[in-house]
Amino acid sequence: MSYVDLAAAARGNIGPFCKACPVCDGRACAGVIPGPGDKGVGRVAHRNWGAWQALSVNMDTLHEGYSADTRVTVLGQELSLPVMVGPVGDVRKHYGERYDTTGYNEAVLHAASSMGTLAFTGDGPDPSLMTAATKVVARLGGRGVPTVKPWDDETLETRLLQILLTRPAAVAMDIDAAGLPFLRGMNPPAGAKSPEQIARVAARCHEAGVPFVLKGVMTASAALRAAEAGVDAIVVSNHGGRVLDGVPATADVLPLIVETVDDRIEVLVDGGIRSGLDVFRALALGARACLVCRPFVVAAYGGGEDGVRSYLEQLQSELVDVMEMCGAATTADISREMLW
Repeated sequence: MSYVDLAAAARGNIGPFCKACPVCDGRACAGVIPGPGDKGVGRVAHRNWGAWQALSVNMDTLHEGYSADTRVTVLGQELSLPVMVGPVGDVRKHYGERYDTTGYNEAVLHAASSMGTLAFTGDGPDPSLMTAATKVVARLGGRGVPTVKPWDDETLETRLLQILLTRPAAVAMDIDAAGLPFLRGMNPPAGAKSPEQIARVAARCHEAGVPFVLKGVMTASAALRAAEAGVDAIVVSNHGGRVLDGVPATADVLPLIVETVDDRIEVLVDGGIRSGLDVFRALALGARACLVCRPFVVAAYGGGEDGVRSYLEQLQSELVDVMEMCGAATTADISREMLW
């Protein structure tokens, strides 16, 4: 099934907040929280999507024939394509009753693993969300990336211990979740973290032999501080606009961040990436790989684990097409010169 088919199948199973739009561009759910929308006037999610659409690619078929190779190595793991499923916390709260967090994690983790890639799992005030996620990751032999919120030190240590026992592919923290309106004033508390605190988390993960990813980096200076703190990768992300209104699109800040860190750490990106063409654009701007989130929720509500797998297959097929039409035999061949 195509994504359009999956979105059609999801309508009636999802909502009332998410409309399962044929193109997930952030317009129909603008400003809707709880739900999949963004904060304030609700323009950041659409801005993310629009920034990728504004980038044109250079078509070049004057080359030897080949079948494009979409493999990429991220955090020491060879992935079949440079796309990972982004984290969602309480899917029932934001998307509807069809799935609880355990059911959703089962769908995306199994589908991603079967396709040779990874899914990130979410977190929330209810500790059972992390418990459910880590159980699935453990059953898959660590094929997943649990994502922890920037909790207070005591809560963070408890959840890190729980995560690291599963020997996951990596641990992530979405540090920008400090701005989520439904986490403000909650117990346990979540908030900003200093570089020293992040360095301690990174060291804690490295002691267990697990890479650490910091998600929610939007400036070159923050990327440098993250690198100096010892993180292995960052995700250039504005949390889909859910944490702060009025910020730039991820595509707009990505090139300077990539240039500034200069291979010291791996740079991943999310925000409005919806097609294999968008993935190509992101790699051309210097990202190692992409995270995609909201559309996978729609795919799961429309087709379960098979729906998630179908959307991954669609993204890979679209990426192959663009690579072959633009002269990139491998993902390593994708360069800034392939953008017009």
